[in-house]
Amino acid sequence: MAEAVAGAKESDLLRWQAAERPDAAAQRKLLRRRLFMAFAAVLLVVAAAWGGWWLWVGQRYISTDDAYVDASGAQITPEVEGTISAVPVNDTMHVRRGQELVRLDPSDAELALAQAEANYGQVARRVSQYFANTKAAAADVAAHSADLQRANEDFARRNALAKTGAVSGDELTASRNALETARAALAASEQTLASQEAMIRGTDAEHHPEVLAAKAALDKAKLDLSRTVIRAPFDGIVAQNTAQIGQRVKVGATLMSVVPVDRAYVNANFKEGQLEHVHVGQVVTLTSDLYGSRVVFHGRVEGLSGGTGAALAVIPAENATGNWIKVVQRLPVRVALDPRELSQHPLRVGLSMNASIDVSQ
Repeated sequence: MAEAVAGAKESDLLRWQAAERPDAAAQRKLLRRRLFMAFAAVLLVVAAAWGGWWLWVGQRYISTDDAYVDASGAQITPEVEGTISAVPVNDTMHVRRGQELVRLDPSDAELALAQAEANYGQVARRVSQYFANTKAAAADVAAHSADLQRANEDFARRNALAKTGAVSGDELTASRNALETARAALAASEQTLASQEAMIRGTDAEHHPEVLAAKAALDKAKLDLSRTVIRAPFDGIVAQNTAQIGQRVKVGATLMSVVPVDRAYVNANFKEGQLEHVHVGQVVTLTSDLYGSRVVFHGRVEGLSGGTGAALAVIPAENATGNWIKVVQRLPVRVALDPRELSQHPLRVGLSMNASIDVSQ
């Protein structure tokens, strides 16, 4: 009896499983169909999203994270030799245009200025004497002209009387000698006048060459004295300060640098394949690692470099020999930044930037 009941239950279970197999297979097939449809829908959405991104972003913008802040700084060098007596600035200090950076001992320059002033005064007096001598020479010529005329008249009169025997031969000879002496004296005075006039011809006392040369020496002495104080050429931040009090410096020795952070720009290094549509004036958006994505800088393309870094290196790469592997080159693109944004969020030279150029314009 028990065996019969167990057999009946087993047969019922087999019939139920047999009846359920087609339904399970149909459900699995339906599940696979739904999964494939979902996957196709996801692919379609991804393709549409990628197509939209390429249409509105991908083909309009090129980007790089190989970009760095730069600025045309100034090296502070002395223009006269001297000993440093004061250095009122330090590294990282912000300075204004015209602010004193380094002061040299002015003693030597002051002595040179005093000597130049004395020489200028002496030359001015000597040139004034040239003009006075010229007037004296002209007066001397006039006097000798009168002497010659008188001697000529005296000789003519005595020569006429000598024919009648009223004048002796000695008197006539003395008169002739006086005439020749007057002629020689006039010629000498005329030569002296010509010599004096040659020294002042075409000029006056103020514009005489000797005066101008002495004035130039005086101006140079004044300039050298003013150069004992070295001032900032523009607003910026002091960097690489090596000036020390008591240091003897030569002309052209680098003492420090001034970096104009308010005139900073960005050198963005783009791959050569990205530069086909890059032109001057295109809009650039940038973010800095210093401020993150919350601060966006805006700029414009100022120009493209004349060569890659490898080509302009001190020892450029030589690809004509040996085994060669092509390396994608990058070309620096200079980007000018908005001064107002720079004043609100200052940058420093060398900071990393992310740059994106809108090449659709």
